[in-house]
Amino acid sequence: MPAIHCGACIRTIETALDALPGVVSSRVNLSSRRVTVRWRDDGVVAPPLVRRLVELGYEPNLFSLEATGRDAQLAALVRALAVAAFCSMNIMMLSGSVWSGANGGTREMLHWICAGLTLPALLYSGRVFYQSAWSAMRSGHTNMDVPITIGIALAFALSLYDTIFAGDQVYYDAVASLIFFLLIGRTLDHAMRERARTAVSGLARLSPAGALVLDEGGERAYLPLADIEPGRLISVAAGDRIPLDGVVIAGQSALDRSMLTGESLPEPVAHGQFAPAGALNLFGDLTMRTTADVQGSTLHRLVKLLDDAESGRTRYRLIADRAAAWYSPVVHLAAVLAFLGWMLVGSNLHDATTVAIAVLIITCPCALGLAVPMVQVVAARRLFDAGILVKDGSALERMAEVDTVVFDKTGTMTTGLSAPAVLSGSAEDLAMAASLAGLSRHPYSGSIARAFATDRPVAWTEIFEHAGLGIEARLDAQVYRLGRPGWSGPLDADGRTVFSRDGKVLAAFAFEDQLRPGAHDVARSLKVDCRVEMLSGDHPAIVGELSRKLGIASKGGLMPADKLARIAALQAEGRRVLMVGDGLNDTAAMARAHVSMAPASAADISRNRADFVFLRNDLSAVLHAMMIAREARDLVRQNLGLAVAYNAIALPVAIAGLVNPFIAAIAMSASSIIVVLNALRLGWHPFRTHRLVPMREALA
Repeated sequence: MPAIHCGACIRTIETALDALPGVVSSRVNLSSRRVTVRWRDDGVVAPPLVRRLVELGYEPNLFSLEATGRDAQLAALVRALAVAAFCSMNIMMLSGSVWSGANGGTREMLHWICAGLTLPALLYSGRVFYQSAWSAMRSGHTNMDVPITIGIALAFALSLYDTIFAGDQVYYDAVASLIFFLLIGRTLDHAMRERARTAVSGLARLSPAGALVLDEGGERAYLPLADIEPGRLISVAAGDRIPLDGVVIAGQSALDRSMLTGESLPEPVAHGQFAPAGALNLFGDLTMRTTADVQGSTLHRLVKLLDDAESGRTRYRLIADRAAAWYSPVVHLAAVLAFLGWMLVGSNLHDATTVAIAVLIITCPCALGLAVPMVQVVAARRLFDAGILVKDGSALERMAEVDTVVFDKTGTMTTGLSAPAVLSGSAEDLAMAASLAGLSRHPYSGSIARAFATDRPVAWTEIFEHAGLGIEARLDAQVYRLGRPGWSGPLDADGRTVFSRDGKVLAAFAFEDQLRPGAHDVARSLKVDCRVEMLSGDHPAIVGELSRKLGIASKGGLMPADKLARIAALQAEGRRVLMVGDGLNDTAAMARAHVSMAPASAADISRNRADFVFLRNDLSAVLHAMMIAREARDLVRQNLGLAVAYNAIALPVAIAGLVNPFIAAIAMSASSIIVVLNALRLGWHPFRTHRLVPMREALA
């Protein structure tokens, strides 16, 4: 539903749907604009969900994982902003002539020209607010766009009346400027929100559209996954992803399960072993018998796990959204009381209406509408300068509230690249091992090939890679192997990879993941005011050894659901969790966490899900993000305080009739400029609060 754009929309939709007979629960996912509803299946007609959504002004459409395209709503906002800017600029220029003393026929002509210039802004640019206000009023509630619409309509109507009857005061400049300033805030806010994209569509793209099915007669047919039932035979070529869960009945290979476990080492698979959907078949062709349909596959369960976790987090509402709950009723009441009060003291209808319009305009939420988006935009720029991309404006608020940081291990706390340590072997043997390793796709082989690369060609023949064991080749009638101890040569307790010739060990290597730069300093600094943990799908002993070096708590051998459960447990304790991960196995936990972060080297799906992505190979980005987010939170609070103080002063002045709508528009614009200038202070070191000092010292 494209019309969903804020926390108020979530509250309105969920409240209305939950009130329908038979509905058990409803949940709105803001980033995917998806509504999920559960209702009792008691044999009666389903609840009128679509009709109720249409009544609320949120016309639904069918959900599609593959639905993509440009952001039409942002393009519409930019066009509306351009029109409003053109109109307000020219109206202000013409109004200068009126202010300079033009009178008589010249004044009337300028008034009519300004009226004509106001119409495009009023009818085209202002639709953004009118449609929102009408949808709210039609469903029986108000939002921040209702007083805006009333103020714009009354100001234009009164100005047109004075133009027709040759009045002295018109407020076309106030109308156009009001629309222009409001659209700046709305466009910035929408642009920040749209950077938060759901990862569900990315997950769907990991799965092939179909699979090669074998029938009992040996015939082959490529069928869509939805048409393949459990028990069918499918063929999976080397290099393809497993389309459906199944058991291998022929062939042997190795699977890259990093999307499920986070562990980059391939796992051998052969006859009788299970292969999950989404795993990558690395080496050999496989014939499998499916054990689940597309809805029951491991990949589909991950999609559902991610979507459920993401929907739970989208209930978080921005500060500006929360302010909408009280803003509109207060402004309406103030304007009505001002109008009635002036009528009671004997004022005429024209003057009382002018005062009410001034109240609506001077209390217009331009400052509020600009304060939060401007801080977010400036913060995004500061983060970008530090090599960090932020995708979601609300992520800045959530990052500032973090009190617990959870890291993945492989690819996050470590680089995911294993540096080989030579346990034995001459320079010539190491060069030979590197040459053979260059023919393999195994991560350890790649590491050896990079570390001991040589330009000397080796004429290997009969090259064959044995899944889960290693690579074998012949040279001058001799057999060379690089792989597991016990297969490539005698079992060596110290060596994890052995290079041999005819069973005789020539070289042995040990591997250890390299810590990402800044890992020690970041862990030490975060522990000052945060709880820090490491969760990994790697072997518990390896994870425990690394966590002892870093001085943080850890858990190993975890599946995606285990990581999600740990995040949920921490949240049940009242903790605000930052999840830093890089693999698909981290994605559901990242979606469930209060806020998430990923390195640029992460899997596409993890980068899409993360609220923050750091581009540099340094974990200090976590500290940078937290520091800037906390400073941004302070500035947002200051801006909201300025907006409240402005209204506390401006509202009584407007009610007293001391300003007309034009002066009210100038005051409103001035308040907007003040909060924008305050937002630009973000990143100025002299203004950073004492709470940021420990982090700044850690980054020095």
